[in-house]
Amino acid sequence: MTYAAITGWGKCMPSAVLSNADLSTFIDTNDEWITSRTGMKERRISHVSASEMAVVAAKRALACAGLDAKDVDLIVYGSCSNDEQVPNSASGVQAAIGATKAASMDVNTACTSFLYSLSIATAMIRTGVVKNAIVIGVEWISPFMDWDNRNVAVLFGDGCAAVVVQATEKQEGVLGEQLGCIADARQTLRVRGMGTLYTNRNVTSGVTEWDFDGQEIFKRAVQGMVQASQAVMQKCGVTPDDIDLVVPHQANMRIIDAVVSRSGIPMEKVMLTVERYGNMSAATVPVALAEALEEGRVKPGALVLMPAFGAGLTVCAHLVRWGDRVTPLAESDAALPPVTKSALQMVQDIRATKTAGREQSTKGLHEPVFIEQR
Repeated sequence: MTYAAITGWGKCMPSAVLSNADLSTFIDTNDEWITSRTGMKERRISHVSASEMAVVAAKRALACAGLDAKDVDLIVYGSCSNDEQVPNSASGVQAAIGATKAASMDVNTACTSFLYSLSIATAMIRTGVVKNAIVIGVEWISPFMDWDNRNVAVLFGDGCAAVVVQATEKQEGVLGEQLGCIADARQTLRVRGMGTLYTNRNVTSGVTEWDFDGQEIFKRAVQGMVQASQAVMQKCGVTPDDIDLVVPHQANMRIIDAVVSRSGIPMEKVMLTVERYGNMSAATVPVALAEALEEGRVKPGALVLMPAFGAGLTVCAHLVRWGDRVTPLAESDAALPPVTKSALQMVQDIRATKTAGREQSTKGLHEPVFIEQR
């Protein structure tokens, strides 16, 4: 039987840090308010596009795996903040890294996009369609953020990581997954202003308003992630005691704590990045996985549980058996260009642009969307 082992990993984090103190300079908040509710102290703001971060992360993952880009058969790009809708972002990564024979696709299931992409690559390897794949989780959410809405502005950040997945006869990689969607709650998390529904409604590009029902999202997210985690463990015949490490979606500290405690797993088995990076949507799980490897928390043969949820509300949990290697075969010199502005300056620039376009966009943002008119 063919399996799909994770053989390479690489992250790309922008260097500009937006602290809770920075946020308090333009919205009514403070460090204690944010930290007590979310566990977040800071987040990163990118000075480059999502695809530029993805290229660096992909090159680092390839070096880690010792794989030439020309041997890549598939690139799956998981994100909800793509540079463009057409052409797809994965094709831009393909061109930039020289993966000349790779099929390339984008996947958007919001915060679960990386793990859904991992399922796609794994399935295609298992069925013999491809042998080597790059799976990317990336988010450049800061340009789309409603920075004057305290409920969401404190939560999100930018970042990226990628993994290489390769065919193997060893029982490694994704052993099982549980995918789902709580669609009756999809209206609890919506970004108004992104997508073709807002075309020809006098909506200025980049101007958004977020619908975010925090209490309902918390309830649905915890329930969905716990049920998915329990289901995948049952499918694979393992118990919470068998889990060596949990790498969850880093939505906020309260959600993570509720999910792992209800799943019967102690917090000391959980990899956390939420304090330093906030919620990077599709990038949270792969970045946390890459850092867990850097910190020596992933041991050879480890059983890793990765639960997540996202807008939609999509939910999933993946159970991964790690292979023998936990260190890179090589390192890439790929890097982002130097940053010339502080994170706060970049955010203030975004706010100024949005303010200029908001008045004419307000009506279009609040018109009923098509799917609710049917």
